[in-house]
Amino acid sequence: MTRRFDAPRLLVATHNSGKLEEIADLLQPFGVTCLGAAEMDLPEPDETGTTFVENARIKAHAAAKATGLPALSDDSGIEIDALDGAPGVYTADWAETGNGRDFEMAMTKAHDRLVASGAPQPWTARFCCTLVLAWPDGHDEVFPGVMEGQVVWPMRGDQGHGYDPIFQPDGYEITFGEMDRWEKNKISHRGRATELLVKGCFG
Repeated sequence: MTRRFDAPRLLVATHNSGKLEEIADLLQPFGVTCLGAAEMDLPEPDETGTTFVENARIKAHAAAKATGLPALSDDSGIEIDALDGAPGVYTADWAETGNGRDFEMAMTKAHDRLVASGAPQPWTARFCCTLVLAWPDGHDEVFPGVMEGQVVWPMRGDQGHGYDPIFQPDGYEITFGEMDRWEKNKISHRGRATELLVKGCFG
């Protein structure tokens, strides 16, 4: 049985304002005040894990330990089948420039590698998200979410963040980048993981 969340404040262990807003929106009905890692002046821990759950645990437990607050962490990324699941846990790393992140560069890299691979379209892929809710006493709960789809080219749309402009979810003719972000929030990998979180810890 999962542990219920009954605190008034939740630290969302991310410096990504888009992720913070999406998670805060999904948890808004429960009257929880969501705080971001940036406003708590927390450093980003080294993500040394090789899976989404390992990295999410690193971030959640580091934040809970540093603040004494329950902390929710998200680790997510896109897995492209023709690239043997890459970039996967290295999704954000592909965008690193040494001076911030450039996701247009990362999406171009993914496309160039797909073309070089000779893989036929559709280029099936999925967005994966793992949420870890950690308490200061070391306990945690894990909630995974997956959205299947395909990589498309050229990039389409300027909504969302990350690789959204090249990901077309199954059952839709538009990319995440063309979808209203709050509509996407209801059906995305993060939305599905949050639904499990709500059922497990808030329901």
